[in-house]
Amino acid sequence: MPFRRGNDARRRWRLSAKLLIAASVATVLGFSAVCAGVMFDMRRGEEELARRTLENLASGIEADISRNIELYDLSLRAVASNLEMPEIRNISKELRQLILFDHAATAKHFGAIQVFDTRGNLTIDAASLDPRPENRSDEEYFTVQRDNPDAGLYISRPMLHRGAYAIVLSRRIVGEDGRFLGVVVGSIRFSYFHDLFGRLSLMPGDTITVLRNDRTIIMRTPFDLDVIGKNLAEQLDWKAENLKVGGAFSGKGPVDDTPRLYVRRSSTGPLYVVVGKPLEAVFNLWRTEAIRIGAIMAFLILFVLSATLVLAREIVRRADAEDKLEEMATTDALTGLKNRRKFDGEIEREWRRAGRYGQPVALLMIDADHFKAYNDTYGHQAGDQVLVGIAICISDAVRRAGDCPARFGGEEFAVLLPNMTALEAFNLAETIRNKVQQWCAGELITTVSIGVASMRPTAGQQWSDLIEAADRALYAAKANGRNQSVLATVPKIALVA
Repeated sequence: MPFRRGNDARRRWRLSAKLLIAASVATVLGFSAVCAGVMFDMRRGEEELARRTLENLASGIEADISRNIELYDLSLRAVASNLEMPEIRNISKELRQLILFDHAATAKHFGAIQVFDTRGNLTIDAASLDPRPENRSDEEYFTVQRDNPDAGLYISRPMLHRGAYAIVLSRRIVGEDGRFLGVVVGSIRFSYFHDLFGRLSLMPGDTITVLRNDRTIIMRTPFDLDVIGKNLAEQLDWKAENLKVGGAFSGKGPVDDTPRLYVRRSSTGPLYVVVGKPLEAVFNLWRTEAIRIGAIMAFLILFVLSATLVLAREIVRRADAEDKLEEMATTDALTGLKNRRKFDGEIEREWRRAGRYGQPVALLMIDADHFKAYNDTYGHQAGDQVLVGIAICISDAVRRAGDCPARFGGEEFAVLLPNMTALEAFNLAETIRNKVQQWCAGELITTVSIGVASMRPTAGQQWSDLIEAADRALYAAKANGRNQSVLATVPKIALVA
């Protein structure tokens, strides 16, 4: 059937437009997801690269610090070991200095080694044969060694020592019987850390923090005297779990509010190093690339969606154009009713459907009475007005969506009425006839004759049989005097006025 195929084609066109939009949206979402995944992988890669760089930096700094502390600690051990010899007390000061400090580590950042007795009095000073009297019994580095036999190497908090800020390294001196004999003390000045950090190429915002194992800040760059000596264990808003040994942490640190990537080196020594880099600097290159790729993706998405909408609109326009073409091809231009071509397609479709479900199909054949004479008398324009008026009356009476009123040809009309009995069809025919009769006034006096037929399709019957029955009824109405409806029966034609 051409009309059904036309409807299916239009539905396919509209479905194609929807599928095109859906496919484009799915494609855009898919590419966006892939792009987002790639960008996140790039971000993780930038973070991993920064983490490894910071690890290497922390490792190098910690190795230098550990090496110098170990070197200085060897000097302290040697002094403490030599002081255990009884003979050391009976030799001259010059010889004692030579024995105790001959192999002591010397550097511009190392302070002179000192020895304090059990009461904290200064007894030996590597910088002088006759040291000035000093008592350090209340200093932390002395009390820790005095009260704790297992203290080992102890590194003090940053402090002002001998006129310079430094950390003090100390070891306990014990006799052969394990008695406490005093403390040997040395210092590493802050100038060592300043010199060490000054050799590094640090970016603005980068931080290097040297901490004691109890989380006391020994040194930090950028240098801030208010931060030096601060114990992070006393900060309630910062937990040690945030930055575990050998781990990394991203976010705000315990010293300031700048978000950084922090890396902590694993160390077995008394000090460890934490290196931080601002997250803005870590992701600066990635952010630039992300903006560039995002802009390109946004342009492509906009282009694809715009092209899709244009194509979809054109598809819909084509479907609308086909609708209009079909309407023009299936509609009578004068009356606005369906034409004969559309009617033939509808009656065939309804006939098949009625046959499947065992339902009746009714048909009205309507003809204008004395139309040729009227047309010859009043002219074709007046005749066209009559046809239009009849069509309006028919359309006004036929209300159901499935009914199909059509101009059958010339002054003849047909109304297809699916699933309607003969009596219901006859009543509708009378309604149409009365409307036409009431509509006529003045010189536009005309009536219609109507043939009515209703059938339940059976095997061997065709829809042409229904048209033939209604047509016979129409001729019977005309032969019986016109302006009446006649109901056809099969095989006989019964006349009902």
